[in-house]
Amino acid sequence: MKSKATALVLATAGALSLGACGNGDSSSGSSSAMSSTTSASSSAKADSSSSSAMGEKGMNASKPFGPACSSVPKSGKGSFQGMTGDPVATAASNNPALSTLTMAIKKAGLVDTLNTSKDLTVFAPANSAFTKLPKAQLDKTLADKAALTKLLTGHVVKGRMAPNQLAGEHKTLAGSTVKVTGSGEKFMVNGKSSVVCGNVQTSNATVYIIDSVLM
Repeated sequence: MKSKATALVLATAGALSLGACGNGDSSSGSSSAMSSTTSASSSAKADSSSSSAMGEKGMNASKPFGPACSSVPKSGKGSFQGMTGDPVATAASNNPALSTLTMAIKKAGLVDTLNTSKDLTVFAPANSAFTKLPKAQLDKTLADKAALTKLLTGHVVKGRMAPNQLAGEHKTLAGSTVKVTGSGEKFMVNGKSSVVCGNVQTSNATVYIIDSVLM
């Protein structure tokens, strides 16, 4: 009897011991799994947040900016979206804010030159910029193809410049130099002309519309 009782006690103790060990292992495994899941979830959220922030920053950086941008058509060939599909001279011709510049480009015979060139930055005088010039001076320049060509190519720089690359001195196709100052969304060209609608994209150029002709 004593032997049987001893055996029963030992068996019960063993079962209790195994149960306790099993519960401990399960709790530890569950805790580890939960920790791993929480860590992965946090990491995924952080990656998603970072990606979203970068996406918004990149998107904002690519948008046109400036007070005159509101005058650009909202749809069609002359809109910001429409201009991305055409080379710069063609794109300008579809934008009513650049009709005087377009006329000057045609008179100078620069349509093909501008349309076929790769990667340009163009400081494009708005219509209002030309009206600031004395009429006699403007008429004289428009009638002189060589002078007009020099004037217009003095607004064009090789290479597409993003806003964060704009400040500094840049050599134009005419051989002259333009000096841009400012940052963010406020820039001056040659200390006199303001960028009123910048970072406008065409298929081969980045355009900065300015409020004065660079004489």
